[in-house]
Formats: sequence, C-alpha cells, structure tokens
Amino acid sequence: MTVWDRPEPPTRPAPLDRERIVAAAIALADEGGLEAVSLRKVAGRLNAGPMRLYGYISTKEELFDLMVDEVQAEIVPEVQPDTWREALHTLAHRTRQASLRHPWLADLLGGRPALGPNGLAVSEATLAALDGITDIDTALRAVETVSSYFTGAIRREIANLRAERATGMSKRDWQRASGPHVTRMLATGRFPALTKAVHDGADVDPETSFATGLDWVLDAVATRITRPVT
Repeated sequence: MTVWDRPEPPTRPAPLDRERIVAAAIALADEGGLEAVSLRKVAGRLNAGPMRLYGYISTKEELFDLMVDEVQAEIVPEVQPDTWREALHTLAHRTRQASLRHPWLADLLGGRPALGPNGLAVSEATLAALDGITDIDTALRAVETVSSYFTGAIRREIANLRAERATGMSKRDWQRASGPHVTRMLATGRFPALTKAVHDGADVDPETSFATGLDWVLDAVATRITRPVT
C-alpha cells in the first residue's frame, strides 16, 4: 500500500496530519536543503514526538514523495494548454520556476514517475495536449525528451546558485578570480575553439539560456510529431 492509499491515523492527542507534516518538511528543505529534513526535525518543528510521525509516514522517502507532490501543485497548468508545444513549454517553465522557489526539488527531478494526485495531474495535462496529434509512443518520447532537457538545465542552474552561496562569490566574482588562470591557459594555443568561445561568445542570463535551449528541443520534437494513421 502506497502512502497515497494508506489512511491517516486519528489526530489525537495533538492535532497532526500529513498536510502539516509536509508543510513543515518543505519549510526545512527550503531553508537548508534535503539534508536538513529528517522525521526528528520535522517532529520538532511541529512540537510532536518523532514516533507519532510514523503513523503518517513510514520512511523519509515517502516524505520526499509527499513534498514533491505538494510542489507539483505549483506546476499544474492553470488552464489546459491549447497545443502540444504550449503544454511542453508550460511544463518546462513552471518546473523551473518551482525549482527556483524550492531548490531541493532539483535533487528529486527525474527517476520514477510521480504518483501523487498533483504529479498525475501534471502528466495528464501534458499528455492530453498530445492526444490525437500523434501516436502514444511518440507522445511519451516527446515528453521524456523535453523533461530530460529541462531536468539537466535546472540542475545546472541550481548547482551554480548553490556554488554562489557556498563560496560567497557571484558569477562575475568567480570569473574575475579565475581570469588570470584562464588567460594563461588560452595563451598556450592548445584550446583554439575554447578561446573563440571565451572571447566571442555571448554571455546570456540563465532564463534566456533555458528558454533558447527549450525552443531548440521543441523544434526538434516538432519534426517527429505526426498524426496517427487511422
């Protein structure tokens, strides 16, 4: 029986339910990442004994599943997308926005499908926009392809943000500090393509980079979308 199917125990002696538990866990993760989340710490935030939480959640993995599903509510589109491209575009951008609000989400993206009600709603809205446009296998591959792109892009962006926090150095600060070493290495002539990229390549912000890469992936997916044979 999954955590989604298992009933909650009575709330006595102190008010407690999965909604409160998940909210407390998300608050801890937003403050300190997934490593800051434990059933003991969640119980402490709720002024409850740790053993009481086991009546609602069996493992920390179940707690993570519930946390992800709660954040998936922020990803569910507000209106049903009109086209498959809009659906995949919306999925990517809303996932990125949710991850910037909750950076720990990047660590849990990918892997097995989300089975909570909000996760299923996200999948339904995305696949519904592809229904009748192409066969189901092509639709699934399209979603997987776009998901692989934005998962990787989001993880890279979050990793950079974490590096800034850990070092106290912004991207510009890091570039200035690394500049002398990079200049010496490029002066050897061993890296001509990299030299051209450093000197001539445009430096774009993360949002522009994400949107551009997403458009390229969607353009590629569009070449594979065909109406099913009837």
